[in-house]
Amino acid sequence: VVLVLCCLGLLSADQSLKPQLGDPQLATNNPTLTTVSLEKPFCMFDSSLCPNRSYTIYLYVMKESASAMSSLVTDDSNKPLGSTFQQTSGGQLGPYNAAFFDVPDCAVPPRLADVGGMNKVPDVLKQYLFRVGDDGTCLYDPNFLGVCNPPLSPDTTYRFKYVLVDNSEGMVKDQTLWSDPIKTRRGK
Repeated sequence: VVLVLCCLGLLSADQSLKPQLGDPQLATNNPTLTTVSLEKPFCMFDSSLCPNRSYTIYLYVMKESASAMSSLVTDDSNKPLGSTFQQTSGGQLGPYNAAFFDVPDCAVPPRLADVGGMNKVPDVLKQYLFRVGDDGTCLYDPNFLGVCNPPLSPDTTYRFKYVLVDNSEGMVKDQTLWSDPIKTRRGK
């Protein structure tokens, strides 16, 4: 029964789940002037995953000042919006898709004890965290066609949302709430 409900999309993530700032012990100096490190959504969507299906997590970003009316991340047919940074004026007019990545493996989360040496720390942190605002080149490359994760604006408040997309259907299967407001630092 659970398998059938799961595949029909009737089970969903706990609706109180939302993106969180990375643990200060792992993401020091977070947020910065132009970036925010968020915890990846470990185990958030487990009840929505069906065996033998492929899923992707989309990350949406929106300035807090954007209208609540424009905070939807799906179209009328429940497909994820492909709004870009440029189309939404950097999140001012609504959410933009800043990134997508595989669903983190809840059964085998990365452990800091697995680091072993200092050269492995960045790889382990990338498994735990996602850094929003980490691509300074995509906005200025005229040949860039993918999802852009450009630097955030200093002294600006943002909200973030994770969305689970079924790759075979291209449909949104589940989503978190919008994060609490997170403000980038102000320059001195």
